Amino acid sequence: MATPQPDYGNGKICYIEIPSNDIPSSAAFYKDVFGWNIRTRGDGSTTFDDGVGQVSGIWIRGRKPSDNPSVLIYIMVDSASATLESIVAHGGKITQPIGMDAPEITARFSDPAGNIFGIYQQPS
Repeated sequence: MATPQPDYGNGKICYIEIPSNDIPSSAAFYKDVFGWNIRTRGDGSTTFDDGVGQVSGIWIRGRKPSDNPSVLIYIMVDSASATLESIVAHGGKITQPIGMDAPEITARFSDPAGNIFGIYQQPS
């Protein structure tokens, strides 16, 4: 199945650079936990498209992981609790459990490279 074309528009967040010294491990983590599409660019770089094909990015070496972020990126998930289980099973760590931002359904995690991201579950 072809990767869907993203929506284009002024002001849209479109690209993320994620620090990692072990890019294959990071790519596997995001593919397994979030279903991201992993691809190899013409220059050999490992890149990704998010689960809905709207945001793309790359893993980069030589930059410190974002382990104390001042800007925090949240990834939308169907089930926060199931995603946290998958994060831990794939080598991530929970840094903020569900419930700390109530009534919002959020949590935060550290990926295997040490970057902190949030997850967000839309209330039913």
